[in-house]
Amino acid sequence: MLLCNHLDLALVDPDNIQISRPEIATTIPLLVLVLEKSGYLNHLAKMENGDISAKQRTVVQAKTWVLRRHFEGFPKDSDFELRVEQLPEPKDGEVLLEAVFLSVDPYMRPYSRVRMKEGDVMIGTQVAKVIQSNNSSYPVGSYVVARSGWRTHTVCDGAELTRLLSDWPKDCPMSLALGSIGMPGLTALYGLEEVCQIKPGETLLVNAAAGAVGSVVGQIAKIKGCKVVGCAGSDAKVAYLKELGFDHTFNYKTTASVEDTLKTAAPDGYDCYFENVGGPFSSVAIPQMKEFGRIAVCGGISLYNDTTPQTGPYVHLHMIFKQLKMEGFLVRRWEHKNEESLRRLVAWVKEGKLKCKEHVTTGFENMPAAFMGMLQGENTGKAIVKV
Repeated sequence: MLLCNHLDLALVDPDNIQISRPEIATTIPLLVLVLEKSGYLNHLAKMENGDISAKQRTVVQAKTWVLRRHFEGFPKDSDFELRVEQLPEPKDGEVLLEAVFLSVDPYMRPYSRVRMKEGDVMIGTQVAKVIQSNNSSYPVGSYVVARSGWRTHTVCDGAELTRLLSDWPKDCPMSLALGSIGMPGLTALYGLEEVCQIKPGETLLVNAAAGAVGSVVGQIAKIKGCKVVGCAGSDAKVAYLKELGFDHTFNYKTTASVEDTLKTAAPDGYDCYFENVGGPFSSVAIPQMKEFGRIAVCGGISLYNDTTPQTGPYVHLHMIFKQLKMEGFLVRRWEHKNEESLRRLVAWVKEGKLKCKEHVTTGFENMPAAFMGMLQGENTGKAIVKV
């Protein structure tokens, strides 16, 4: 018997209603009909029988960071707004996710302008735990990589979720699924293999080399038997590159001449150039490419916060006379290879050939600070936020 306390009713079935308040007798049949049509009586029955757990009935509130206004120049605290929203209960085929680690990446800056409108939740990827599931592919307790943006909780249908590898190394933090064993690692791998088509014995130049992508680029190139020249923006980062086995490293902010330093590091020039920065550095580097050199354009972080577009020098004559190949790319082009590629990255980590460093910020409330710090180069390795 289900008790309907607000009306002092005991509902046995729609045709057998016990009424303790006569003044509402005429309204009861209509009420029962409404409840039946809405499915509420069936829902109450499930609750009474234990078919719906107490956890499932708990209202979940998600914290979200939204883009309050589009960035003008470098992002500011006032460009973000923290909001709270109540999530619906997952429907059939849906899951409820709880964020564990969130990623902050350079691409978010330019993408915010072209892929977002003011008031949207900030874009991004996270490692999340499934805490409620109506989807057999994602059982409760499993971990996924989700493109859920800056949110603590998400209800979704699982269409764009990726389960962590079943043989994920027990001694590797799951946050690496956002770094060296995730999108940045895949970006490094595909940029080298698919775009640069790098070969053993060649010389590679990579800038922003101590970042999430650049540090993996240099290590994979060494695994493949290449000479690697890398630059970064602090002496501490340069020291880290030396630990990773880079052949030549330098601080581009303090060196007397980037051009002379590049020539000294590779007098015969560069076969491949993995571009993360753009701007004046690129104007100096491209003339030092070898004939038939290949340039993978991954990013241009020196340009992202400009309010006035940068202009030349221009590279056309160098591209022509040296017959260079310069190609921009997005990592999702080779998404069909991701599972195999991730297993290769895991294997290199297990073998000690690929080292991973993270810059971890604790607290969802610190998402904007972590993002802005990453754009200013505060991180060595992958910038992560731990909820």
